[in-house]
Amino acid sequence: MSNSFDELMQSQAFIFLDGAMGTLLFEMGLEQGAAPELWNVTHPQRIQEVHNRYIEAGAQIILTNSFGGTHYRLKLHDLQDRVYELNKAAAENARVAADNAPHKVAVAGSMGPTGELLQPMGTMTFEQAKDAFKEQARGLIDGGADALWIETMSHLDEVKAAIEGAQEASGDRPLPVVATMSFDTNGRTMMGVTGTEAIEALRDYDLAAVGANCGQNLPDTMAAVEAMHDVDASMPLVAKANAGIPHWGDDGQLVYDGTPQVMAGYAYHVQQKGAKFIGACCGSSPDTIRAMRAALTGEIPVDELKLPQKAASPDAEEPARSRSSTANKPKRRRRRRGK
Repeated sequence: MSNSFDELMQSQAFIFLDGAMGTLLFEMGLEQGAAPELWNVTHPQRIQEVHNRYIEAGAQIILTNSFGGTHYRLKLHDLQDRVYELNKAAAENARVAADNAPHKVAVAGSMGPTGELLQPMGTMTFEQAKDAFKEQARGLIDGGADALWIETMSHLDEVKAAIEGAQEASGDRPLPVVATMSFDTNGRTMMGVTGTEAIEALRDYDLAAVGANCGQNLPDTMAAVEAMHDVDASMPLVAKANAGIPHWGDDGQLVYDGTPQVMAGYAYHVQQKGAKFIGACCGSSPDTIRAMRAALTGEIPVDELKLPQKAASPDAEEPARSRSSTANKPKRRRRRRGK
């Protein structure tokens, strides 16, 4: 049976995604260090409001408030026994917004990294990771997700575990699965994976789309998408970058330099490089998505859409840290999408 995600895929040349969840939740009162996933049951109206604001800005796919929804992440808040409940509620909240939207909107179940390291660098096994993602995916599916959206990954084994867990959870009626990685430094993920390596490793997993999200800067995300397109021009690609580079403002708050105007230019140019799914991540807002949509629908003249500064090549020399040292000195990923 066809769903909204499939229909958008078949009918649209490019598809508008939403922006940051956490950025808006903090504005609504979420405290630093608290679990956004708990708000799916304690403040469902606020979650639905975020979804509605992005839909009003033009988003055609909205991601559920479930980025940290594995039991590994929820255990940090003593919520590990509520994985199914919180993920199901996340999808239900997004479903309410999508079903009442003025245009077709699909719900994508957000699945972020566990925060654990796989063996041999850590203690988590591949099967443990797969089971954790499978548990999360079941809640998202039963809550009404149209697709499962694996995002902000840095390790190929973890993203593979997430894909297999998501696909197994779908059973006999598989949902579309999307997988994106975060490219942080010189076109590589935190674990040293390039865009070329990512597409080559994931292209045979029967995915609906592959791509890049979050990341340290716009040029690296664009370069990763372009590299993926060079390897497989037939694969639908995702570009969901942060709103530029964060820095501390005068008021002590984290500020991103990717203004709506900057992100409009990014949207146009990344679509030219092959992206079909285009949205924004940390530091973005409905105004960001509104500007990006204006850029892609021709409301902003092309000569006003500036291309961000060129990214460093992923094959460039790295004097301070080689590729091998990157792999041997992993860091914990930021807490969640949209912080």
